[in-house]
Amino acid sequence: MVIAVVNSKGGVGKTATAVGLAAALAAPRRRVLLVDLDSQACASLWCGVSRNQLRPSAASVLFEKYPILKAVRHTSTLHLDLLTGSLELANADLALASVRGREVALRRLLERVLPHYEVVILDCPPGLSLLGVNAILAADGVIVPVVAEPMAADALEATLQSIDRVRVRMHASGRLAGILLTQIDPRRAVTRDTSERLRAAYREQVFHTELRWTAALAAAPGAGRLPAATDDFKRLAGEVLQRLTATRHERP
Repeated sequence: MVIAVVNSKGGVGKTATAVGLAAALAAPRRRVLLVDLDSQACASLWCGVSRNQLRPSAASVLFEKYPILKAVRHTSTLHLDLLTGSLELANADLALASVRGREVALRRLLERVLPHYEVVILDCPPGLSLLGVNAILAADGVIVPVVAEPMAADALEATLQSIDRVRVRMHASGRLAGILLTQIDPRRAVTRDTSERLRAAYREQVFHTELRWTAALAAAPGAGRLPAATDDFKRLAGEVLQRLTATRHERP
């Protein structure tokens, strides 16, 4: 099962979602691989990898034919492995420009690791560049995090339309797993109002789970540690598995 965490807008909690979900899903019978596709490598730093230790990275695998299984490394969380991001990913569009089938380069690479993992989670860069397109086409399900703030909510429809265009044009088999409301602060009226507006507009597409803002979650990246498996992430993990497992059973 491959899950892409995608949004064309930055600062909406993509990396927190990807890293926290990966940690919550990791279990003795469920090995998880977190793939950092962002040139800023925030997910990798969050997992405790320093900037001078990022290579070999996803860029090494995609652009230099470095063996993907050799590039994967363990994390401090049992049953959770990581393929790091690195600055070289910023040149993905140029590096893949002459590659035949460049839109599915990531999917082809992941086929080599899927026998070793039950879940692969892709932390995508902001925007829908070639890396984002690769992630959508490789995924069984796409999670779109959105901050419950008016400006982020207003941009959501454009993001969903862009994802849908990629899926339709490239005949992708994956689907929208759900819209995830992030950075929730129930004390703020604007958060409550925006959350209600999004749920009314998108209904069952919105996860029941919301990711609440906490001081511990905000401090985790700077401390170089994975976010704790909070109740929010545990509930999200359960919802994601339920939705995507049901989808698999529905397919002929």
